[in-house]
Amino acid sequence: MTRIIITGSKGRMGQAIAACAALNPNLQIVAQIDQGDDLPAVIAKCDVVVDFSSHSVTPVIAGLCAQNNKAIVIGTTGHSETEKTGITKFSKQIPIVLSANFSMGVNTLFWLTRKAAEILGPGFDLEVVEMHHRLKQDAPSGTAKTLAEILAAIRNLQLERVVRHGRSGMTGERAAEEIGVHSLRGGDVVGDHTVVFAAPGERVELTHKAASRDTFANGALRAAEWVVRQKPGLYDMQDVLGLKDL
Repeated sequence: MTRIIITGSKGRMGQAIAACAALNPNLQIVAQIDQGDDLPAVIAKCDVVVDFSSHSVTPVIAGLCAQNNKAIVIGTTGHSETEKTGITKFSKQIPIVLSANFSMGVNTLFWLTRKAAEILGPGFDLEVVEMHHRLKQDAPSGTAKTLAEILAAIRNLQLERVVRHGRSGMTGERAAEEIGVHSLRGGDVVGDHTVVFAAPGERVELTHKAASRDTFANGALRAAEWVVRQKPGLYDMQDVLGLKDL
C-alpha cells in the first residue's frame, strides 16, 4: 500500500488524482491539502506527496518532504529557474519525480520528438503549438517548454536565445535556428500539443491530444508508486516508464 498526500487537492488535477486513487486498492490518500491547510501536521502519515499546487509553494513543499524523508511527485508547472533550483537541491536527500506531463502518450511524444529531430536534422524548421482551456494560468504549458527544450538540446542550442513566442508585424524571414512556441487558450481543452518539422516540399507533425485529466492523474499515481522505491535523485516520467533505456 502506497500512502499519498495530495497538495493542491482542490484544483482540477488534485480532484482527478483523488478520484483515480480511490479506484486503486494499492493506493491510500491519507490527506488532501490545499491553501490554508497544515501539511507539516500530517506529512508523517504518507510515503509520498503528489504536488499539483502552485509554482511558488512547491519549493516549500519539497523542503518539508526532505525534512521528513518523504518522496515527492511534482506535476505543478510554471516554476522560475530560481524555484526549480529550490526544488531540485532536495534530490540529494529524497527521490523526486519532476515532470511537465504524466501522460504515457505525451511522454511517448517526448521520445518521438527527440528521435525525429535526430533523424530529420537541421534542414527542418521547428515549431511547437499548444492549446489548453481558458482557465490555465501559465503559458506556454510546461509540456510545450519541455518539447522546445528537447529540440534545442538535439541541436545544441540555448533555448532562451532561439525561442520565438508568437509573431507579429514585419518580423522578417524566419531564422534557421529559431524554435517557435505558440500558446492557444479557449473553452475546456484539456491539452493539445503539436511539434511541427517543416522543410521545403514536406512537413512532419507529431500531435498528442488529451481528452481526460484521468490520463495525467493515473500517470502521476504510477509515478508515486514507483518513486517510493527509488534512491534519492531527480527523475522524470521518462524514468518511470523506462523510455530512457530505449
